[in-house]
Amino acid sequence: MSNMHRIHWFDQRIREGHYPSSKDIALQFEISRRQAQRDIEYLAVSLRAPLLYIAKHRGYCYEDKTYVLPHLYMTEEEKEVLKFLARKYGQFSSDQSSVQRVAHLLGRFTGEEETEAFGRLPFFEAQPRLIEISGQLAFAISQRKIVHIRYRDEAGEMRLDICPVQLLSRYNADYVAAYGADGSRKRLYRLDGIGDLHVTARIFEDRDEQNAAVIERDFPAIKPFTARIKLNHELDDDTWFGYAARPVVELLYEIDFYDVESFMQQLMRTAWQQLEAPKWLRQKLQDRCEQVLNCLNGEGER
Repeated sequence: MSNMHRIHWFDQRIREGHYPSSKDIALQFEISRRQAQRDIEYLAVSLRAPLLYIAKHRGYCYEDKTYVLPHLYMTEEEKEVLKFLARKYGQFSSDQSSVQRVAHLLGRFTGEEETEAFGRLPFFEAQPRLIEISGQLAFAISQRKIVHIRYRDEAGEMRLDICPVQLLSRYNADYVAAYGADGSRKRLYRLDGIGDLHVTARIFEDRDEQNAAVIERDFPAIKPFTARIKLNHELDDDTWFGYAARPVVELLYEIDFYDVESFMQQLMRTAWQQLEAPKWLRQKLQDRCEQVLNCLNGEGER
């Protein structure tokens, strides 16, 4: 159930003069007191409700009785986009709390509040094709439907029937963990390698989940690239727009990144002083800038 349904109930109880509390939400909707308290915090912080706790009544009222809840309407398409981003932020591996807050917030908007979330805040592009595939696979997982896919990887193109069990994101790439319908072991399929996808009417049987470490071992062992960049000012923490950053000397940082295209986009839209290394990234960025200048001068490819 969406937290907005609980918040509307809580709001109505306040307007009826009942001074509701987190205990009341927990009892009404059979959730934990901690989860109920998060609803109240969301109402106060994100929805800017003028909540006032009245110790005498052990519950809340509105300090300003003219307050009204904002109208929050979301189309199914918008929900799919947020679900996609909530999963990517929730499974981004890091060690701070900013991504956790973003993933939790996105999950609350879509009614899927339980997110596994970690650290730094990266930039993710919501590609329509991947969102569509992700939504179809999420449906297949929930209904235990066998999915027929046309899949391409380094071994070539193939057609497969798979039993999808989990959507995952690592290193700015998206995967589905699935068994083969022929009984083969669980493996990972990159979503951007799926050409065609059809959710069949066939149901697959539940299987005992393998240890999560098995899936972790299946992920490609990707080491980050490292750029040496002289910035305009010192960083307040160990990240630069979500990328892990380590100081070298004054204003010079080593910055880790996995996806070259995303990192180049960040460099194009952010102010900095000098890109010292690597040379291949300097060249790629220079080529990109020359392409843009050529287009501006009417000299682009025709």
